[in-house]
Amino acid sequence: MSDTMYDVFKFLHVVGVVVLVGNVTITAFWKAFSDLTRDPKIVAHAQRGVTVSDLIFTLLGIVLVMVGGYGAAIVKDVPLFSSFWLVAGQILFAISGMMWLGILVPLQIRQARLARSFADGSEIPERYWRDTRTWLIWGIIATVPLVAAIFVMVVKF
Repeated sequence: MSDTMYDVFKFLHVVGVVVLVGNVTITAFWKAFSDLTRDPKIVAHAQRGVTVSDLIFTLLGIVLVMVGGYGAAIVKDVPLFSSFWLVAGQILFAISGMMWLGILVPLQIRQARLARSFADGSEIPERYWRDTRTWLIWGIIATVPLVAAIFVMVVKF
Protein backbone atom coordinates (compact mmCIF):
# COMPACT_ATOMS: atom_id res chain seq x y z
CA MET A 1 0.00 0.00 0.00
CA SER A 2 2.74 2.48 0.90
CA ASP A 3 4.54 1.86 -2.43
CA THR A 4 1.33 2.69 -4.30
CA MET A 5 0.78 5.86 -2.26
CA TYR A 6 4.41 6.83 -2.74
CA ASP A 7 4.00 6.46 -6.51
CA VAL A 8 0.81 8.55 -6.43
CA PHE A 9 2.50 11.31 -4.45
CA LYS A 10 5.61 11.18 -6.64
CA PHE A 11 3.39 11.43 -9.73
CA LEU A 12 1.57 14.44 -8.26
CA HIS A 13 4.92 16.04 -7.44
CA VAL A 14 6.24 15.60 -10.99
CA VAL A 15 2.98 16.83 -12.54
CA GLY A 16 3.13 19.84 -10.23
CA VAL A 17 6.65 20.67 -11.38
CA VAL A 18 5.60 20.39 -15.02
CA VAL A 19 2.52 22.58 -14.48
CA LEU A 20 4.40 25.17 -12.40
CA VAL A 21 7.54 25.55 -14.50
CA GLY A 22 5.60 25.12 -17.74
CA ASN A 23 3.18 27.90 -16.82
CA VAL A 24 5.93 30.20 -15.58
CA THR A 25 7.86 29.89 -18.84
CA ILE A 26 4.97 29.93 -21.31
CA THR A 27 3.20 32.90 -19.73
CA ALA A 28 6.43 34.93 -19.88
CA PHE A 29 6.85 33.94 -23.53
CA TRP A 30 3.30 34.88 -24.53
CA LYS A 31 3.40 38.13 -22.58
CA ALA A 32 6.71 39.15 -24.19
CA PHE A 33 5.47 38.03 -27.61
CA SER A 34 2.24 40.02 -27.21
CA ASP A 35 4.03 43.08 -25.84
CA LEU A 36 6.17 43.21 -28.99
CA THR A 37 3.04 44.10 -30.99
CA ARG A 38 2.62 47.30 -28.93
CA ASP A 39 -1.10 46.96 -29.74
CA PRO A 40 -2.99 48.05 -26.60
CA LYS A 41 -5.82 45.58 -27.15
CA ILE A 42 -3.48 42.63 -27.66
CA VAL A 43 -1.24 43.65 -24.77
CA ALA A 44 -4.22 44.07 -22.42
CA HIS A 45 -5.69 40.73 -23.50
CA ALA A 46 -2.36 38.96 -22.98
CA GLN A 47 -1.92 40.58 -19.57
CA ARG A 48 -5.34 39.28 -18.53
CA GLY A 49 -4.36 35.82 -19.77
CA VAL A 50 -1.12 35.92 -17.76
CA THR A 51 -2.98 36.98 -14.63
CA VAL A 52 -5.63 34.26 -14.99
CA SER A 53 -3.18 31.50 -15.93
CA ASP A 54 -0.90 32.39 -13.03
CA LEU A 55 -3.81 32.30 -10.64
CA ILE A 56 -4.96 28.90 -11.88
CA PHE A 57 -1.84 27.03 -13.00
CA THR A 58 0.88 28.51 -10.81
CA LEU A 59 -1.21 27.93 -7.71
CA LEU A 60 -2.17 24.43 -8.90
CA GLY A 61 1.50 23.65 -9.60
CA ILE A 62 2.58 24.89 -6.18
CA VAL A 63 -0.09 22.81 -4.43
CA LEU A 64 0.79 19.67 -6.41
CA VAL A 65 4.53 20.12 -5.83
CA MET A 66 4.01 20.49 -2.10
CA VAL A 67 1.33 17.82 -1.62
CA GLY A 68 3.22 15.38 -3.82
CA GLY A 69 6.65 16.04 -2.36
CA TYR A 70 5.68 16.13 1.29
CA GLY A 71 3.22 13.28 0.82
CA ALA A 72 5.91 11.06 -0.73
CA ALA A 73 8.34 11.93 2.08
CA ILE A 74 5.77 11.13 4.75
CA VAL A 75 4.73 7.82 3.14
CA LYS A 76 8.37 6.71 2.85
CA ASP A 77 9.18 8.12 6.28
CA VAL A 78 11.96 10.27 4.83
CA PRO A 79 13.08 13.08 7.17
CA LEU A 80 12.66 16.34 5.25
CA PHE A 81 15.88 17.86 6.57
CA SER A 82 18.17 14.82 6.51
CA SER A 83 19.61 15.12 3.01
CA PHE A 84 21.28 18.04 1.29
CA TRP A 85 19.15 17.60 -1.83
CA LEU A 86 15.89 17.71 0.15
CA VAL A 87 16.94 20.79 2.11
CA ALA A 88 18.34 22.53 -0.98
CA GLY A 89 15.21 21.76 -3.01
CA GLN A 90 12.95 23.21 -0.33
CA ILE A 91 15.13 26.30 0.11
CA LEU A 92 15.30 26.96 -3.64
CA PHE A 93 11.53 26.51 -3.93
CA ALA A 94 11.01 28.96 -1.03
CA ILE A 95 13.45 31.52 -2.49
CA SER A 96 11.58 31.49 -5.78
CA GLY A 97 8.25 31.74 -3.96
CA MET A 98 9.43 34.76 -1.97
CA MET A 99 10.46 36.52 -5.16
CA TRP A 100 7.09 35.76 -6.74
CA LEU A 101 5.13 36.91 -3.71
CA GLY A 102 7.26 39.91 -2.84
CA ILE A 103 8.05 41.29 -6.29
CA LEU A 104 6.28 39.60 -9.17
CA VAL A 105 2.73 39.32 -7.86
CA PRO A 106 2.53 43.02 -6.88
CA LEU A 107 3.96 43.98 -10.28
CA GLN A 108 1.48 41.73 -12.04
CA ILE A 109 -1.45 43.19 -10.11
CA ARG A 110 -0.32 46.70 -11.03
CA GLN A 111 0.10 45.67 -14.68
CA ALA A 112 -3.36 44.10 -14.73
CA ARG A 113 -4.90 47.33 -13.39
CA LEU A 114 -3.03 49.41 -15.94
CA ALA A 115 -3.99 47.02 -18.74
CA ARG A 116 -7.68 47.49 -17.96
CA SER A 117 -7.18 51.22 -18.55
CA PHE A 118 -5.94 50.71 -22.12
CA ALA A 119 -7.91 47.59 -23.09
CA ASP A 120 -10.15 49.87 -25.17
CA GLY A 121 -7.21 50.67 -27.43
CA SER A 122 -5.99 53.82 -25.72
CA GLU A 123 -2.29 54.50 -25.32
CA ILE A 124 -0.22 52.19 -23.11
CA PRO A 125 1.41 54.27 -20.35
CA GLU A 126 5.20 54.20 -19.86
CA ARG A 127 4.70 52.87 -16.33
CA TYR A 128 3.25 49.67 -17.82
CA TRP A 129 6.38 49.18 -19.93
CA ARG A 130 8.67 49.81 -16.93
CA ASP A 131 6.72 47.30 -14.86
CA THR A 132 6.82 44.83 -17.76
CA ARG A 133 10.62 45.03 -18.02
CA THR A 134 10.97 44.62 -14.25
CA TRP A 135 8.48 41.71 -14.26
CA LEU A 136 10.35 39.94 -17.04
CA ILE A 137 13.77 40.38 -15.41
CA TRP A 138 12.57 39.25 -11.98
CA GLY A 139 10.55 36.45 -13.58
CA ILE A 140 13.72 35.05 -15.13
CA ILE A 141 15.62 35.49 -11.86
CA ALA A 142 12.81 33.76 -9.88
CA THR A 143 12.72 30.86 -12.37
CA VAL A 144 16.41 30.06 -11.87
CA PRO A 145 15.90 28.62 -8.34
CA LEU A 146 13.00 26.49 -9.63
CA VAL A 147 15.20 25.00 -12.34
CA ALA A 148 18.03 24.56 -9.82
CA ALA A 149 15.60 22.76 -7.48
CA ILE A 150 14.67 20.38 -10.30
CA PHE A 151 18.36 19.68 -10.89
CA VAL A 152 19.05 19.09 -7.19
CA MET A 153 16.03 16.80 -6.84
CA VAL A 154 16.91 14.74 -9.91
CA VAL A 155 20.64 14.43 -9.16
CA LYS A 156 20.04 14.02 -5.39
CA PHE A 157 23.42 15.24 -4.25
